[in-house]
Amino acid sequence: MFRVVLTISTLFVASIAFASVSTDAKTGSADSTAQTAPVVSTSPDTAASKVSGLTPLDGAQTDSTLSFIAVGDIMMGLNYPDDQPLLPPEEGVLIFKDVKPVLQNATITVGNLEGVLLDFGGLPKSCSNPKFCYTFRTPERYVKNLVDAGFDLLGVANNHSGDFGDTGRETTQKVLKEAGIGYAGFENSCESFILERGGVKYGFAAFSVNRGTLRVTDFEKARQVVSALSTEADIVIVNMHIGAEGQKFNHITRQTENFIGENRGNPYLFARTVIDAGADLVFGHGPHVPRAMDLYKGRFIAYSLGNFATSTSVNITGVSGYAPMVKVVTDREGNFIEGEIISAIQRGQDGARRPLLDSTNACVKEIKRLTEKDIPEAPIIIHNDGKITLKGGGK
Repeated sequence: MFRVVLTISTLFVASIAFASVSTDAKTGSADSTAQTAPVVSTSPDTAASKVSGLTPLDGAQTDSTLSFIAVGDIMMGLNYPDDQPLLPPEEGVLIFKDVKPVLQNATITVGNLEGVLLDFGGLPKSCSNPKFCYTFRTPERYVKNLVDAGFDLLGVANNHSGDFGDTGRETTQKVLKEAGIGYAGFENSCESFILERGGVKYGFAAFSVNRGTLRVTDFEKARQVVSALSTEADIVIVNMHIGAEGQKFNHITRQTENFIGENRGNPYLFARTVIDAGADLVFGHGPHVPRAMDLYKGRFIAYSLGNFATSTSVNITGVSGYAPMVKVVTDREGNFIEGEIISAIQRGQDGARRPLLDSTNACVKEIKRLTEKDIPEAPIIIHNDGKITLKGGGK
């Protein structure tokens, strides 16, 4: 069901056909001339093949429901500095091995690609404060690990997508397009994306605090992009890379957050702003720790999904190593029905760290605690086993 929004947009739509997608991988390439919000169609059997024979919370969609899985930051290894690369063993094929069955257990799987996909070159960023300066460049061939894991949509709006200038941004887009993964987040370049699957159009937009991306501090632009998507798509998904970083900043304050002298946005207000504009699901990351979850007007919000697969350079001690996956089931208009938090923790030696399933449910306990403390009025209950349900049928 399309929502009509009276907003002028520079939305361009291009029809692109991808090749059929197998259970474990997607193949195909996008038209290189596509501009904002290309519409990408997959074969009618794509969703069924990805999660065939599974019930709504345990798998794909029924005739009346849709399912989504979202994760936080992904950085699969570094080939920079050129003379000191720090790459995982076996070309990174083990990174998602333990969590792959979960990632493929939904119709649409979403994440945040931290850094660029670039083999060499690019102009490394310079930093005024080296203590807080990291440059993330991952080999282009590692995109196959994302495809094999089952990612459909990746946000490229974050504080590392500009680490290697225009070359890094342009090559990242080219690599993702050729791999058949949808992406969004660069201003005036790939502001939004539409994926059509099983007769449903999924709109996607991503925002961060950084130059060259759609900004979480520019509410007018955010409303414009999301409103335009909502007129073209049945479901609108928004990624937001937002908030202060670190274990001291795991709470939702409902205020603008500042970090190392930068305005890092107001996650609580931004999520509500894009939902008011037409978003159905809002997935956050950026603080490098999990945060609370919420429901607004029947639409699901995860304020931060933390670090999901960051093989090096990022602190993964304590809650910084928590790598939650959230499964959300909605009706075909985007209204939340039920959900689940699947707990994983990053483990391994530096350069070979990866998310491993966690039987102690540490992520569930942490997100439940934060939600009950920070958003006590949220109309959802997070149960000890990770299931997320509505409070008394609330909306």
